[in-house]
Amino acid sequence: MTVVHFYEKPGCLTNAKQKQWLVSAGLMLIVHDLLQEPWKENRQKLRAFFGAMPVKEWFNSSAPDIKNGSINTDELDEIQAIELMVNQPLLIRRPLIEIENKFYAGFDSERLNAIHDLSIKIPASGSTESCSKPAHREACQP
Repeated sequence: MTVVHFYEKPGCLTNAKQKQWLVSAGLMLIVHDLLQEPWKENRQKLRAFFGAMPVKEWFNSSAPDIKNGSINTDELDEIQAIELMVNQPLLIRRPLIEIENKFYAGFDSERLNAIHDLSIKIPASGSTESCSKPAHREACQP
């Protein structure tokens, strides 16, 4: 059975749906609280989740400091971005997923299926990353 390390924000409805889809695909989840993870001691591991993604895409665009413009992700380099994230984990795009020593930020079922020969199925009505709270959906992005 394939083991998936799933780093979530506890209470996030979208993360809850994503976990259901992974379990339904026959995967074993080890769930981690993204907000309590000791990222200060694991900066290199945190960096690994983002691979070749542009720095701007590393961030949770619904985090208050991103939404209100306090942090401009267009102006950050990798070192600055990681430093902000280890001090404010709410800024980290979620979920973070580790499968077979490969790291991913965000939930891309097609990519996971292709790379790991999985069969994650998303219901037609299921959004993989947008906010599950109808009142917040417009403002709540990955």
